[in-house]
Amino acid sequence: MTTDTPRTVLRIAGSDRQDFLQGLISNDVNKLADGMVYAALLTPQGKYLADFFLVQDEEAILLDVAEPLAASLAQRLTMYKLRADVQITSTDITPSRGIGDRPAGALADPRHEALGWRAYDGQAAQDSIDWDAIRVAHCIPETGIELTPDTYPLEAGLDRLNGVDFRKGCYVGQEVTARMKHKTGLKKGLAVVQIDGTAPIGTQIVAYGKPAGTLFTQSGNQAIAYLRFDRAGTDMQAGDASVSWTG
Repeated sequence: MTTDTPRTVLRIAGSDRQDFLQGLISNDVNKLADGMVYAALLTPQGKYLADFFLVQDEEAILLDVAEPLAASLAQRLTMYKLRADVQITSTDITPSRGIGDRPAGALADPRHEALGWRAYDGQAAQDSIDWDAIRVAHCIPETGIELTPDTYPLEAGLDRLNGVDFRKGCYVGQEVTARMKHKTGLKKGLAVVQIDGTAPIGTQIVAYGKPAGTLFTQSGNQAIAYLRFDRAGTDMQAGDASVSWTG
């Protein structure tokens, strides 16, 4: 079992709420008509500031974000809204999530089917689930662990997790993200590695005496790692642990 990072749900209201978010975030807000939307807010240089879920809520949009990022995200959104008719307020909603049969009112997690559902109406969370095992198996990054201020969204796989829309038009950081998309291939990024032994999150991975990446979440004999693909291989070390990546 893993302990969830506490979440904060912001309410984005006002007649300009949808256009406001559309011009800022990495995904297409119009997809809310079909369900929950996963997206990120980036710096103008295309680096990660926050990732979150958006949910339609009558005359407002709910924004579900990790609690440690909530205040800074609300502040930045307020800075961007200028004269737009947008109100950003905190709520006392506690999100819940689970896998298996989806309760009435719950929404499918848009990142991956293995992540089940999320709900905002008082559903009981399933506390016995090993979410880290699911994340590692499918290389799904977590806020504050694999997703940091140094993260580029495509290196973290947010496009694979339905968090980036390349057809929606401009948003903050879009130009850098689009350039990375059209490169022949990423030179660095998150990947699932095999690991024998254990090492703390943040341990440097070394291949043949050269830095090859950083170790993050571990579950069993697998882990998520940020790798330099040109150096990564089957004979690497992370502290006292042996690490292998086959590409």
